Parts: sequence; C-alpha cells; structure tokens
Amino acid sequence: MKKVLAILAAASLAVVASAQGHNHGDGGHDAQIKSLYEKVTNLEKKSDAFNVFFNYAYSYQLGDATGDWRSSFKNKQFRLEVKGTFGDHLSYRLRHRMNRNNTAKGEDNFAKATDIMMLGWKFNDKWAVNIGKMCQIWGGFEFDENPMYIYQYSDFIDYMDNFMAGAMVSWHPVPSQELAFMVSNCYNGSFSEEFPYNQLHDGTYLKAAKHPLTYILNWNGSLFDGLLTTRWSVGRQVQAEGYYSDMVVLGQQLNLPKFQWYVDYMAEWDGVDRLTIASGDLGKLASDVRYHSFITKANWQFAPKWNLMGKAMYELASIHSVEAFKNYRTSIGWVGSLEYYPLKDQDLRFFVAYVGRQHKYSAESMLENINTNRIELGFMYRIKAY
Repeated sequence: MKKVLAILAAASLAVVASAQGHNHGDGGHDAQIKSLYEKVTNLEKKSDAFNVFFNYAYSYQLGDATGDWRSSFKNKQFRLEVKGTFGDHLSYRLRHRMNRNNTAKGEDNFAKATDIMMLGWKFNDKWAVNIGKMCQIWGGFEFDENPMYIYQYSDFIDYMDNFMAGAMVSWHPVPSQELAFMVSNCYNGSFSEEFPYNQLHDGTYLKAAKHPLTYILNWNGSLFDGLLTTRWSVGRQVQAEGYYSDMVVLGQQLNLPKFQWYVDYMAEWDGVDRLTIASGDLGKLASDVRYHSFITKANWQFAPKWNLMGKAMYELASIHSVEAFKNYRTSIGWVGSLEYYPLKDQDLRFFVAYVGRQHKYSAESMLENINTNRIELGFMYRIKAY
C-alpha cells in the first residue's frame, strides 16, 4: 500500500529523466506500472524499445458557465503515446492528441494535434540532445505535469502554445542538477497563419521576422536530498520584426513522503500579445501586453490509496499601451479534488473535483465580470498497453 502512496512523490523527486521530451512530468508515473500485455500474458517485457500508452480522462460535469447549471459527459483528454529506448544512447517519443485538428501548420509541417515527435541521444551521464517537435522547456510545475492530470490550468498556461519543433541540449554537472538550452520555432504556423490580420490596435502593421525563433535557458534542481526541487527558466520569443515576447518562470516544490506542495510564478512581457487573452478582451490585436501568474498546489496522501488536492491561482493582465486597459484584468481560480487509487500497479484514479473561476475587470475597461463553477465526477487512466 505504501508503494501506491509514493507514486505522486516519486514523480516529483525524480529530477534526472531519460531523453523523452525533457519535461519530466509530461509523461506519467510509469516506473512501477505494469503494462496490460504483461498482466494478460504473465510475461515480463525484456526490452524498453517499444512502449504504448493511452492517456485518457473522462468525467460527468455539472457547471454554470452560462449562468444556468447544465450537465454533460466529457471526454477531457485522449492522447496516444509511443516511446522507447535503444541501448544506452538512442530514444524516441511520439504523443498525439486524438481530439484535435490534424491539418499541418505552415511553419513546422505538423498538426497541432501532434504534441511530440522527437529523437533523443544521450552521449553520457552528463550530456544529451533532443531534436524534433517537443514540449518547450519552460519551468514551473503546473507546466511540467501531464495535461491528463490537470483539472483546470491557469489562464497563462491554458492559452500557451508550447509544443514546437526545435533542438535542446541538456547538461547534468552533478546528478541532482540539470541545465538545458533550447532553440525552437516561435509558432507552429507561418506568419500569415498566426497573424491573418497583421495590424496592431494602434494601426501599426507587422512584418515577418527572418528568424522567428524561441530561446530558453532552463534549470531543474534537486536540493537537500530531494526535499526541495526547482524548475526555473527564462526565455525570449521573436514574434515579428522588432517585436519580442520575454518570459520568466520560477517553480519550486516541497517534497515530503505524504505531502507535496509547489508554488509557481510566471511572467510574460509581449511586444505582440502572444497569449491573446488581452486581445480578445480588447477586440483588436494588442501590443505591449503584460501577464503575471501565481499558482500554488498541494497534494496530501492522507490515507492508503487516497489523495486530497487543493490548488489556487491569481493572475493579472495589462495592456500598457491602452490607458483604459492598464491593469484591467484580475483572474482568481481555485480547484479541489478527492482522488482514489484502487490498483497499486496501474496509474488509475477516480475523482470528484470542484473548479471555481472569477474574472474581474476594471471599471475603465467597461467589461463585465465573469464567475464560473464546475463539479466533476470521473476518472483518469494512463493505460500502459505494452
């Protein structure tokens, strides 16, 4: 039973991971999970060259997003994942969303439905490189988690595009510390796809950059024998000629045997509104936009097979180039869930969860406040088929 309780903590404590897309929590808690092939045939797999996963989340939802309480059944997530390693050096990973548009985009020639298609090469215990389409290496623990496990993202991450074609080099000077540098595309689509109406709210026309790339420096640390882990990053994204998006993400997590707690801070300064939250509120493509997010989440394994989770989000948005939209938006969110893990050798959980959101706007913006609530009853299952 204690092994079941350690599943969540083990994922947090493992700072050094194989080259499977770099984001350490972006897969699942696979180390102690038996595949269905092994359970049915009672044969132990002898090779790690081919692994197949189905990431599936499903729930009955009751919510008041429209002002009236309405209910429905939702397929929240369904992502097919295939990954493996050959020897001590070569690895690969594919992850594809089954409920997304499959039209290839103009810049990376992949559909947004394809999260990851990459190859990794581990030179030794210190150096590794990944190439292909992968998750960008922004820090933070909410960002790092498998999307299947998220009941509600912060606005910041909910509006991010972060699966991009590129290359990443990582260095482990010591086993508990990792430094990584990544260069990737800034967008999946071409300039005309991303900016079909390429005029800013002030009348300025955008011009395509010659090198629309993203540069990220990342530090993943484990301190005090894993008691404290960090995921920090800083980066610049070249959006258009003369326009940039700068980001800082600082994530830190406390890891105790039956309690884990993280605090993330994310900030973005956009020449052109990248998240598009502010542009949607303004009704035009905004410039000089600033976002700040504070996120905290705690997991407590209070009894065998049970986990209690609480999460809070506080976020700010501002269009500094528009007087009526300076510091105009405050978003507050909270999530609570009770989870039950019935099987020790399967990453399966049943849950009941509550999600509340408030979007408050300044009087000068003349926007109406929004309040939403949602109750969910369902399950999440990372099925290790083979």
